[in-house]
Amino acid sequence: MNVFLKELRSYRKSIIFWSIGVFLMVASGMAKYEAYSSSGQSINDLIADLPKSMKAIMGFGVVDLSKISGYYSMLYIYLLLMATIHAAMLGASIIAKEERDKTAEFLFVKPISRNTIISAKLLAAFTNIAIFNLVTWVSLIFLVGKYNSARESVNGDIALTMTGMFILQVLFLAIGSALAAVKKKPKAAPSLATGVLLLTYMLSIAIDLNEDIENMKYFTPFKYFDAKNVMFGGGLEGIYIVISVLLIALLLAVTFIFYKKKDLNA
Repeated sequence: MNVFLKELRSYRKSIIFWSIGVFLMVASGMAKYEAYSSSGQSINDLIADLPKSMKAIMGFGVVDLSKISGYYSMLYIYLLLMATIHAAMLGASIIAKEERDKTAEFLFVKPISRNTIISAKLLAAFTNIAIFNLVTWVSLIFLVGKYNSARESVNGDIALTMTGMFILQVLFLAIGSALAAVKKKPKAAPSLATGVLLLTYMLSIAIDLNEDIENMKYFTPFKYFDAKNVMFGGGLEGIYIVISVLLIALLLAVTFIFYKKKDLNA
């Protein structure tokens, strides 16, 4: 039995629905940009009077939203949320589903080690998030290019932000898998992983609202590859790449160690 192919088949419909969803998100976002651009009123004027808290929550920030690059930096936040929620839930569910579905006994009587099983599951999950990222990337190249009437050079920015997104996808995948391996109740793992994600996202908003807690940015992955900094600052910062890689390695180690010792409920 090939566990990798089995898991790919199990999540085949899921990745199709998620891919359609992210394509529609990009399409609707760019359609709104065209509507704002053709209205004759600057989108910057429309949001100028919004409270600072509302701007932070909605991702408006301080960029020029009349330019497609600035508008994309805002749209990217929503795409990143979709990508990381998908990754966190996938990481948790792909590890916990044997206990949840009461199929653990069937799987573990096979002549394969737990390390082999967990490696195949994680590889299948990694393949799924890579597909999600690729669909998002292709959608952006096509649709941003379609509405880029000013012919701004944004493909390089898209490539950088998609790279940052992929790193965070892997990180939240690892968070989800580690929680599923540690938790005794497998059904709670996806919800807990999503809760961690939302908590770190809210922290990133709080940092935007209060400069006094700027140093807390190291505790929220959503500040590691912020579109505004990546596109209009210094690109992908090495310190955040290092932190992400170390966290991923640690969380994957936790997944293997705890899953190997775990008493599985068949």
